[in-house]
Amino acid sequence: MEPIDNLKKIRLEKLGKIRSLKLNPFPAKSNKRNTVEECQNSTGKAVQTAGRLMALRGHGGSSFADLVDESGKIQLFFSKDKLSIINNELLTLLDIGDFIEVIGKVDKTKAGETTIFVESFNLLAKSTRPLPSTWYGLKDVEERNRKRYLDLIMNQGVKNTFELRSKIIYALRKFLIEVKGYIEVENPVLQSLYGGTRARPFKTHHNTLNMDMYLRISNELYLKRLIAGGFEKVFEMGHTFRNEGMDKNHNPEFTMLETMEAYADYFNNMNLVEEMFEYVAKSVFGKTKLAYQGFEIEYKRPWKRIKLADLFKQYTNVDFHQIDSLEKATNLAKKLGVFIQDYMTDGEILLEIFEKKCTTELIQPTFVYDYPADFYPLAKRKEDNPRFVESFDIYVGGLEMGTNYSEQNDPQELRRAWEAEKEKARAGNPEAQILDEDFLESLEYGMPPTSGIGPGVDRWIMVMTDSATISDVILFPTLRPKKDSRNKDKSD
Repeated sequence: MEPIDNLKKIRLEKLGKIRSLKLNPFPAKSNKRNTVEECQNSTGKAVQTAGRLMALRGHGGSSFADLVDESGKIQLFFSKDKLSIINNELLTLLDIGDFIEVIGKVDKTKAGETTIFVESFNLLAKSTRPLPSTWYGLKDVEERNRKRYLDLIMNQGVKNTFELRSKIIYALRKFLIEVKGYIEVENPVLQSLYGGTRARPFKTHHNTLNMDMYLRISNELYLKRLIAGGFEKVFEMGHTFRNEGMDKNHNPEFTMLETMEAYADYFNNMNLVEEMFEYVAKSVFGKTKLAYQGFEIEYKRPWKRIKLADLFKQYTNVDFHQIDSLEKATNLAKKLGVFIQDYMTDGEILLEIFEKKCTTELIQPTFVYDYPADFYPLAKRKEDNPRFVESFDIYVGGLEMGTNYSEQNDPQELRRAWEAEKEKARAGNPEAQILDEDFLESLEYGMPPTSGIGPGVDRWIMVMTDSATISDVILFPTLRPKKDSRNKDKSD
């Protein structure tokens, strides 16, 4: 294998020869009239199409090539006797990766392969760097994520995944808007005060206003302001940012769907979630059973529903209700080998135990409901047992897919909950929620009983497309910077 610099040099020399022929190797426009797929179905007809060369094969006075566009692949046949002098010269200067436009007639070869018999062609863009398969391949996962454009060129399955992603997002929007009557809204990404969940934010600075600002960690508080303002069914789907660890299930920038519906509670939203994802499965895949990492997931309603305390008992053989102090919770965590932080409350410790010991086997879609109250200050406490809130998480394939609850609309109760969060922050919890006076003021004007959902869209796409990691379904996931001398300031 020749070094990449040598291969680039050869291609650049070809580029110079093309220019010496008075040909423009990078024209501004193409006259493409047919997709490759259309050409495949046009036997006996003249076509004019364009795409990328993905193979070149010479046979004496003739050459074969594979032309690829978004719709598919087709074989080209170049005959020296049929081409102009300039086209014959240009043909010797083509490389895999070049974009060309061809005019010709579609017919079958003796081997029966549908082929465009090229009468003339133009170069649309010269590839001056060889594609990976022609010199070292593209196998390294990080390199594929870093150079997604190459991953899309070389791996058709990757492109299929992102086409499915687009269809899933469209189906989610269609369900909420056309089936359920929601209104899609847009709220600030750049916020003077972050909130809506527990997470560490990304911090930035606005020069003109001379003030620190934050990238949002949730859409929730602005959606509830809209409910207080008179909207009754709203949702937002967009990017959210959390300054947290990265692994196969987490990316610091991710897509989140959040809804708010007036006059609804968390049981209404369990119905909404299972109906929505059954609809998505049918709309996008035409079925409700989908493969995920060796399992067959059934999205058809109804989904399993189980209280957190019951699941806790099932997997730990411990009665959740009997662990009613920090000492008991700490001892249980040590006994079960679950790492905890010094600042955790008893409810937070129990939730950590639950997540580490009770969720990995929740393969089929499952609603786990009634969570410890001290972890969810924004949720409504249960009237019959204030130690818990009206909250549920969704689990599919052993993954947590989104937190959802009946919203706390009593401003005095929420203030007390947020004041307790201040104590947690002072105790060292870096993700404790902060008090938002403007939001409390909006509740003081009155907000009806409300409930919302917050599914992480990337994880849902990951599970529904049978993708192993979240980076497989994000076009350009966050990666550690790679040392690259090309970006070094020449003045340094």
